[in-house]
Amino acid sequence: MSARNETPHKVIQTLGQKTCNGSWEEASENLTMDQVKKIAEDQKDRLTGADLYARCREVMGTCVSMRVHVEGMTPKDALQAMSEGKFSEHFN
Repeated sequence: MSARNETPHKVIQTLGQKTCNGSWEEASENLTMDQVKKIAEDQKDRLTGADLYARCREVMGTCVSMRVHVEGMTPKDALQAMSEGKFSEHFN
């Protein structure tokens, strides 16, 4: 495991794995919104989002390319749900 402090490495560290599967059909990796928030808070200085909500969206965008689910959904579906206010309780 690399000790680098970049968002993909933080995602992998949070998952407790060395690599991600890379396949949507067999993807078993899953982050909760609380884990996404924690990564976004840890990466505050490295992400460009103006607030926690925007930084969480950036982390979820990283999850798209890593094939990691968020709250049991594909990251794109989770981003859509976030836009519809599904996770608003995490940002009050």
